[in-house]
Amino acid sequence: MARLAQTAGLTDVQQEILSTVRDFVDKEIIPVATELEHRDEYPQAIVDGLKELGLFGLMIPEEYGGLGESLLTYALCVEEIARGWMSVSGIINTHFIVAYMLKQHGTQEQKDHFLPRMAVGDIRGAFSMSEPGLGSDVSAITSKAVKDGDEYVLNGQKMWLTNGGTSSLVAVLVRSDEGHPEGTAPHKSMTTFLIEKKPGFGEVRPGLTIPGKIEKMGYKGVDTTELIMDGLRVPADRVLGGVTGRGFYQMMDGVEVGRVNVAARGCGVAQRAFELGVQYAQQRHTFGKPIAQHQAIQFKLAEMATKVEAAHAMMVNAARKKDSGERNDLEAGMAKYLASEYCKEVVEDAFRIHGGYGFSKEYEIERLYREAPMLLIGEGTAEIQKMIIGRRLLEEYRFQG
Repeated sequence: MARLAQTAGLTDVQQEILSTVRDFVDKEIIPVATELEHRDEYPQAIVDGLKELGLFGLMIPEEYGGLGESLLTYALCVEEIARGWMSVSGIINTHFIVAYMLKQHGTQEQKDHFLPRMAVGDIRGAFSMSEPGLGSDVSAITSKAVKDGDEYVLNGQKMWLTNGGTSSLVAVLVRSDEGHPEGTAPHKSMTTFLIEKKPGFGEVRPGLTIPGKIEKMGYKGVDTTELIMDGLRVPADRVLGGVTGRGFYQMMDGVEVGRVNVAARGCGVAQRAFELGVQYAQQRHTFGKPIAQHQAIQFKLAEMATKVEAAHAMMVNAARKKDSGERNDLEAGMAKYLASEYCKEVVEDAFRIHGGYGFSKEYEIERLYREAPMLLIGEGTAEIQKMIIGRRLLEEYRFQG
């Protein structure tokens, strides 16, 4: 089948990686995704396959045993994986964000300790900012770390951890007032801690509890959990970067990577929805001919394909900007906003093309219809993206009157 959303200027290595991932998706993910999703079953065999392909080390530098690839390569792989099943892309996303934060901000000891094992998938990462009462208002974090000798004691409740149960390393953002006088801006008194734990649920180490999975409308298979810290003791050498007060900036750097990831997921889901819609439109007959020959359906397909292309182009631009070392919060915000909105619209159009059959669990589009809404809120809602975009535009186009 001819494909939309081709990317110009890729190296032979990038093309080979993407071809390998695409084949894996077609053979190992798409045939089983809907069945596993309906059972809300963790896709262990798929994850093991990704591990064998080396994808858990895709962006980790070669000196630590990874492939040392770019954010663009990673985003294009995520697009392919999300085309198969969005939950699988979520499994690798939080892992990559933690690995990226370690690479960019970790001490040498932290890099040497974690990155080689993360590269081969023996350590799997998750990260945690949100809490039950704050949503996108990160400055309102109440979880707190208090210094006690060579350790910190952490208390608080975190929310919406992807891979909360299956991960063995969690980067957690908390308040840390030590060394920061009263009146310090909230974002300057936050610290990221690297918390090691055993995979599973319940008390996974003294003072740290991962309750059971949160039941969700979609985005099943991958575990989404809370994280409860009650007198959790963490050594001082597990402060990311070795210095307190930098956690907010470290997390925001990671979230920029995460927003490119969400944009890539939106592109992948939209691509799959278009494929399902255009195939069904040629198979389903009404009034004596395939519905694809009706002008109304052709118009819908044209709109869907254009949205897939536009979202892909913006996602690629945001990834390349980050790879160049430039600030990309504007581009990442735009890409995340557009791709998630277009994904919802393309999925709904494919759902409409399927008619009553789209409402049946026997058809793959039913799963996509429940998955797409998560992208509207993951890594910041559309409203948050608009705030970021608007503020950056005013910086770039400041009126000189």
